[in-house]
Amino acid sequence: MSAQRHLAARSAELIKQGTPFIQATVVRAQSPTSARPGDAAIVLADGSIEGFVGGPCAEGSVRAAALPLFESGETLLLRVLPEGDADFPESEGAETVVNPCLSGGAIEVFLEAKLPAPRVVVVGNTPIAEALAVFAGHLGFGVEHSAVDVPDVAGATSVLISSHGRNEPESIRAALDAGVGYIGLVASTTRGSAVVDEMDLTPEDRAVVHTPVGVDIGARTAEEIALSILADVVRAIRLDGLHAPEVAEPVRPESAIDPVCGMTVVVAADTPHLTVDGVDHWFCNPGCRARFAEDLGAGA
Repeated sequence: MSAQRHLAARSAELIKQGTPFIQATVVRAQSPTSARPGDAAIVLADGSIEGFVGGPCAEGSVRAAALPLFESGETLLLRVLPEGDADFPESEGAETVVNPCLSGGAIEVFLEAKLPAPRVVVVGNTPIAEALAVFAGHLGFGVEHSAVDVPDVAGATSVLISSHGRNEPESIRAALDAGVGYIGLVASTTRGSAVVDEMDLTPEDRAVVHTPVGVDIGARTAEEIALSILADVVRAIRLDGLHAPEVAEPVRPESAIDPVCGMTVVVAADTPHLTVDGVDHWFCNPGCRARFAEDLGAGA
């Protein structure tokens, strides 16, 4: 399998697993850099990198620029230049870093955050449930539709129930126990209140159960009702900060300053390292480490 096909397969696997990563693709390269346009890599949240975007120095700059994107979810065009004058045309909107350890040449890398889509679980086999599943998919949500049984709702951002009385309390309880922040029950005001009242919920739990659910747009058809419900879910995400229940996040790697070249490096298992008199030092490449050790007379 070619490197490109392997990386594409790996990306698809991570997306299916719901694992966030940053896709890094070289879009321009200037000789004598070893990278070429089309070279690509995946940066994971723990700082590890898979693929190729250049040597250790270029890779270190890409890794350091990629990690903040896990929080912002934004894209970034990164220019990595060697020290001194570089005859490398400007790109509007690009972020430039000067890496004094580059052996020459320059690269431009497009970084794109691939973060899991908010997951919506739809419960029920009604026309409204069918419309919810279809429309949520069109809006870019990760959709799971359970027609009959109470599904596994762990990690869901929202659970929407349209089952005409079947397993409603059980579905609501499962969502509450999983920490879901938006639970919508499709029911009339009277019946919805009766279902919720029978569950004897705490005020905190009651606040996340929406019934009747949806923005009042005068909806009548199943599709219009689904539209009104998903509009309220989008509002909750964009304006109220609704998000999926907290899960164990990978520990974000620390960063350090290379004492030789001054570059910011990500502290990972493969980062060149040297301990001198009980003090840890981290380097962007083995060359800086060897130079530091030589200057101190320490063993490399």
